[in-house]
Amino acid sequence: MVPMTSSTASTGDRGLLETRFSMGAAAVAAVAGLLALAFGWLGYTDGVLPVIGFQLDILTGIVGLLFGFAIAMVAAVAAVYMEPGFDE
Repeated sequence: MVPMTSSTASTGDRGLLETRFSMGAAAVAAVAGLLALAFGWLGYTDGVLPVIGFQLDILTGIVGLLFGFAIAMVAAVAAVYMEPGFDE
């Protein structure tokens, strides 16, 4: 049986929003998810990006939607499963 050190024994009891890293990763996931929905909606309605002025069609809307959701999923998994780094 391998003895556990104090650093490996105490990291399992942390919640989702108790470290700065998990809060930041959850915020990135939320913003990426909202941007993905915006890209999908603007592509569906043949809208224009507000700041850039780029006309979106359905294909670019779907690509933006999938890319945004992929970033959101990676950030959400990092928020849930990553252990705190050197700041703890």
